[in-house]
Amino acid sequence: MSAYFDIAYAAATRRLCLFTGTGFSKAVTNKLAPGWQQLLEGACDPLPYAADLRAALFPPGGVNPLSLEESAQVIALQLKKIGQDIHEEIAKQIKALKLSGDNAVISKFFQKYPLRIITTNYDKLSEELCGTTSCQSISPGFPIPRAPADVKVYHVHGSIDCPRDMVVTSDNYFKFMHGESYFSRKLSTVLHENTVVILGYSLGDTNLKTIMNDYRAFSRNHVIGGSLFFVSRGKVNQHVKDYYAHCYGIRVIDETTVHQFFTELTTWIPKGEDQAKRALPALQRVISTRSRFTDDYIKSEYSFFGITASVAAIGRSIDDPGVVKILDGALQKKIGFTAIRDAWPQYAHLAKWLCHLGSILELDGTSIQKTYLDAVLASMNTMSKQHAPGYSWEAYSSWDTLWADVLAPNRKLISDFIYEHTTDRDALKIVGRG
Repeated sequence: MSAYFDIAYAAATRRLCLFTGTGFSKAVTNKLAPGWQQLLEGACDPLPYAADLRAALFPPGGVNPLSLEESAQVIALQLKKIGQDIHEEIAKQIKALKLSGDNAVISKFFQKYPLRIITTNYDKLSEELCGTTSCQSISPGFPIPRAPADVKVYHVHGSIDCPRDMVVTSDNYFKFMHGESYFSRKLSTVLHENTVVILGYSLGDTNLKTIMNDYRAFSRNHVIGGSLFFVSRGKVNQHVKDYYAHCYGIRVIDETTVHQFFTELTTWIPKGEDQAKRALPALQRVISTRSRFTDDYIKSEYSFFGITASVAAIGRSIDDPGVVKILDGALQKKIGFTAIRDAWPQYAHLAKWLCHLGSILELDGTSIQKTYLDAVLASMNTMSKQHAPGYSWEAYSSWDTLWADVLAPNRKLISDFIYEHTTDRDALKIVGRG
């Protein structure tokens, strides 16, 4: 839940970036877009011994002897012998690619919300999805546009507009990864300044992990909540989710297709827009004047989500003393509101708030740790799996549903604290999952 809110808030504040790979192109072409190996196999066609080379590099039913970029290097050398170029051969295949299927939900989103798209795809499908919207296509081989645009598409590995500058072979990849080009620097800048959603990649992609490593160090040093999201079509094991959250700061949204992601995100946009209008100016006012949020605002379900999202938007750390005081006050007020007659929604809100904060920030050692754990104890001591009088079933349901989203180190922190401070059976059942 909180993942979609954070992404929607980023879209509402013009700070959303999509990082798209081959899977995205496949999704918007009804699976007609060729994979990387398929492109390389097609690039062999001009060679008189194409079948033999394909069998050597991509043995049917066997394991490829070389990585795909190394195979591309081999094919490039062979094509050069007959006066052909691998970049041109691949561009020919890509140019024939067209949008296919019902992409209305994606196209509508691209045309309505300002965003940045970083892509390693050579195709121009994102630009087509933008339609007549103000959209700039930026790729190596052309001057960088200086005019403003609602959507900017950065082809970091080049595009079919200038095939000679496409990153294809192992030599090309080495120069890209170790060079100081505009596009390599742009990757770092975009990761630090935006909420990034990764679409159409494999979690095991080497280039992806190299890029994410840089961001992870930045987020830890500045104590900001994770703002990297990976959308996976298939189910991702919890242990794998924990690994990528710990090593790369990636929050995984699994069992979700590209179209399902945009459909769900669209439903969250109004909440993101509402909090962008309310939380951002309110947080700035509270920090600068030392005033407080109104009771009505704290009673609302999404106020805490808006506050935490706005912290990064104003360039502050969640561990900033002023921010900690604000979060502390909000949690304490929320606990107080649960004691008011007929305040059952407040119990569920508090549980969701705590799961949200636990999913974006490693809390051990931070100055908000004590307040957080005390609030968790208060929440779990007033919840019940059964509809017991005086206890919140909705709070239990929230913890039950969202517990897996909490970062693994925080789950351990909470578990130790709960085991030490309560014998409540339902609380122990939640934290006993590890």
